[in-house]
Amino acid sequence: MKIAIPTRGSRVDEHFGHCETYTIVSVDDRNRITGSEKLPSPQGCGCKSDIAAILKQNGVSVMLAGNMGAGALNVLNMHGIEVIRGCSGDVTTVAEDFLSGKLIDSGR
Repeated sequence: MKIAIPTRGSRVDEHFGHCETYTIVSVDDRNRITGSEKLPSPQGCGCKSDIAAILKQNGVSVMLAGNMGAGALNVLNMHGIEVIRGCSGDVTTVAEDFLSGKLIDSGR
């Protein structure tokens, strides 16, 4: 599994559409993080960019995000990417919290 996290520095970016990069976390079949890489954020990031298709091409099936509008949520879902909103804090900690079942979608 691969998880994408909109990132600013080493923290979850509060706004999906304005992130600096996406941290893509690779997870093995035992739900252990095996590595991560950074994907630069395209210009016009958000629901009007092609980021959902790019993430899907990179094997992403889950996005852990801060805030996100309905347009971006719909585009990501149409590409088969599950979105958990309301995430904040250190990227690695957020990914670990997701893998241990501690995160739920905030609905915004």
